[in-house]
Amino acid sequence: MKHLLIVCLLTILYWPLQAQDSTRVKAVAPADTSIKASSNANDLLAELSDSTADAQELLPKKMVFTQRAFWGPKGLLRLTNIAPLSPQGREKELKIRRTFLVTHQILGFATLAGFVVQGILGSKLYNAKGLDYIRIKEQHETSATIINFTYGATALMSLTAPPGLPTARRKGGFSSIKLHRALAVLHLTGMVATNILAHQVGKHPDLKPYHRAAAYTTFGAYAAAIIAIKIK
Repeated sequence: MKHLLIVCLLTILYWPLQAQDSTRVKAVAPADTSIKASSNANDLLAELSDSTADAQELLPKKMVFTQRAFWGPKGLLRLTNIAPLSPQGREKELKIRRTFLVTHQILGFATLAGFVVQGILGSKLYNAKGLDYIRIKEQHETSATIINFTYGATALMSLTAPPGLPTARRKGGFSSIKLHRALAVLHLTGMVATNILAHQVGKHPDLKPYHRAAAYTTFGAYAAAIIAIKIK
């Protein structure tokens, strides 16, 4: 009986302890988020890389410095959000480019015609005297002003036109575009020299042959540049 009483007493004391232990909340180990965070970061970088690559593919790698200043990835029109870089935007830009280049050609032919008129007037001016000299000189100066305007507008249409589509890298060698650009440098130099010498001829008549040579060189290079662009 004594032993039975001891067993009952121990059972009564042990039961509350067991119940208390069962109410303990087990500590939950924190989830390892480092792998997930790293994965998200990699995905974000991949998306940014893809978007940068897509933006780069919308533009050619090589552009004239004036085109890059206006239409490049960080050009003025991009930074001001006037022309955001997007596939839809590039489609509109290609239409603008076509308009610019067509205008460039029209003004080019108009300028070439002006060069012809200027050459004729210049030849007459060298041999004119008296009132004829004054009249022809005024006509010559007027035509020179018009030519300078159309020449500048022609160059502006080409230099500020939106860039074309990105194309595969072209092989080196001769091309009509390269010839056209080389002749453009030549007639631009001749144009500047002709205008400078034109203002000096009045004070220094001995510069007339150089002025005429610069004018003829400019005309020849300009005409050749127009012909070169038509070569396929």
